[in-house]
Amino acid sequence: MKRGRVVYQGRLHEAVPDAVGLRLDDGRMLREMDVTWLPPIEPRTVFAVGLNYADHAEELALKPKSEPLLFLKGMRSIAGHRTSTERPADAAFMHYECELAVVIGRTARHVKATDALTHVAGYTVANDYAVRDYLENYYRPNLRAKSRDGATLLGPWLIDADEVGDPQALELRTLVNGRVTQRGNTRDMIHGVARLIEYLSAFMTVTRGDVILTGTPAGVVNVEAGDEVITEIDGIGRLTNFLVAGRGNARG
Repeated sequence: MKRGRVVYQGRLHEAVPDAVGLRLDDGRMLREMDVTWLPPIEPRTVFAVGLNYADHAEELALKPKSEPLLFLKGMRSIAGHRTSTERPADAAFMHYECELAVVIGRTARHVKATDALTHVAGYTVANDYAVRDYLENYYRPNLRAKSRDGATLLGPWLIDADEVGDPQALELRTLVNGRVTQRGNTRDMIHGVARLIEYLSAFMTVTRGDVILTGTPAGVVNVEAGDEVITEIDGIGRLTNFLVAGRGNARG
């Protein structure tokens, strides 16, 4: 089942896809642009994985580490479908990152990879923007580059894990102003979903509502204010975002 969260006429609703666009929990059918979209779940902790596709690491001229490269996201960085994200006025290079987002459904601690997927509630699409100018070190992404307000999008739908099947067999792509600029497949992850859950749960408790952003493949390009950026994953969803000119400069 696909389900999302929206605000309509000042009220929070659960929604499901419909031929018109979406259907609210009270039965009303609306177009996507008629509502304000929220992330399909309220995340607790958001873990992001860097350099998890060899081709992306190669395009950055970096060598992936043997262990997953993980960092945390601030909650104010998370936004939903059809929202706008500011592009800092003096940023030279800001790029999208189409990612499979894993939503944890039950507590995981000391979980083996063979059992890890039983702890997944479902999946959604992510677009995790980065301002490349402000990455101090790709092996230690900093807050200015990777935790800016409204620069990590989730949605529009959360789809149940049993409907997805194998999370390592999904096509990803990004379109900028209607043109495909990025293609990949989750089979090319260096550390798959089960391995990431095993790794995290070995030293900390991963709980219901936690989200893991699993990295992006090669094909990131600079985007500008005014661009429409769509990140999509087959069978999961199509996440739209609009870039707008930011106030001040990228240093805050």
